Amino acid sequence: MAKGIVQFSSLLDNDFYKFTMQHGVINLFPKAKARYEFINRGKHAFPEGFGNALRESVDALAGVRLTLKEKQYLAVACPYLDPTYRDFLQGYCYNPDEVIIEQNGSDLRIFIEGYWYRTILWEIPILSLVSELFYKLTNQQRNSDEKVKEVTKEKIGKYNALGVTVAEFGTRRRHSYKVHELVMQALKEYGGKSFVGSSNVHFAMANGVKPIGTHAHEWFMFHAAKYGFKMANSLGLENWVKVYRGDLGIALSDTYTTKVFYDQFDRMFAKLFDGVRHDSGDAIAFAEQTIKHYQKLGIDPLSKTIIFSDSLNYEKVARIADYCKGKIGMSFGIGTNLTNDVGLKSMNIVIKMVEAFPDGGEWTPVVKLSNETGKYTGDEKMIQLAKSILNISE
Repeated sequence: MAKGIVQFSSLLDNDFYKFTMQHGVINLFPKAKARYEFINRGKHAFPEGFGNALRESVDALAGVRLTLKEKQYLAVACPYLDPTYRDFLQGYCYNPDEVIIEQNGSDLRIFIEGYWYRTILWEIPILSLVSELFYKLTNQQRNSDEKVKEVTKEKIGKYNALGVTVAEFGTRRRHSYKVHELVMQALKEYGGKSFVGSSNVHFAMANGVKPIGTHAHEWFMFHAAKYGFKMANSLGLENWVKVYRGDLGIALSDTYTTKVFYDQFDRMFAKLFDGVRHDSGDAIAFAEQTIKHYQKLGIDPLSKTIIFSDSLNYEKVARIADYCKGKIGMSFGIGTNLTNDVGLKSMNIVIKMVEAFPDGGEWTPVVKLSNETGKYTGDEKMIQLAKSILNISE
């Protein structure tokens, strides 16, 4: 193995919502294509040779396959995934030709292109490879294994004392596979009633906890390319229900701002879905907005759940829990603060869909307009068009 290589041992070492969306894409949009790009939000400077090491690590993913044991696990833990999909996944292999990696000085660029049902799985492994390789090739020394587990034990103990439920959401920007493994071991050992699962299917399986997730922004971004901005939320939700028939019932609310989402999240959707996920903007304002929306529709907010997942730490969780208690159900997905709290600065990197090619369509730029303008992604002209069509003001 070359010096800079990081290898994956499991096809399931990925976020759960990637598999649930892939299943949906295969069912509904098998001919669609997608393009993704790497966004270096943290302006990290990558060392010489980083692109080559990443290239080798990405190429090595071609050898990863779903095992029979993993396939059997999915059949038991995720019965809403069709048997045909599990067969497909057993035969799936990453195609590194779908990934272009360029390094110019300290600048890193990554592009992904291919059929959406195939390329949808690349985002999380590539981000985790970038993160792990960065610390490795810049020779940054993390806390000891014992310290990592000790910090995690302390955190989950505080969440237990708060009386809230917490899931681990930290694959994409983890320090390394080893740290992720240590964190999961500590959460399982000391989690008590608070620790309810992981977004990482491999670690959920290894630790006997629930894999957690539904869909991501790209689901609605694609629907905008195919059906237009005004129909993206409603048809995205309808198609989700068409595939899952009531399972996986947490709706992502901020692809085109929460206000636009709630204008379309009518009584039917509000009753069909178990709750919503918060991923940008002020969490308390979002909770207040959500509670009022359910009340306006004649639905008891305590019968619904908000999953909070926006850059959480204990202080944020405590503040949110204090507001929501007795008003609406809540749970928390905590990512980087669990899997990359090792005494080093965590990375701020993302990969986003930038163009989609619906069946019978053409390459169309896609955008995300979160509740924070700084998190807008995509072509500037298309962002302005979406804001105009959806009547979004700053």
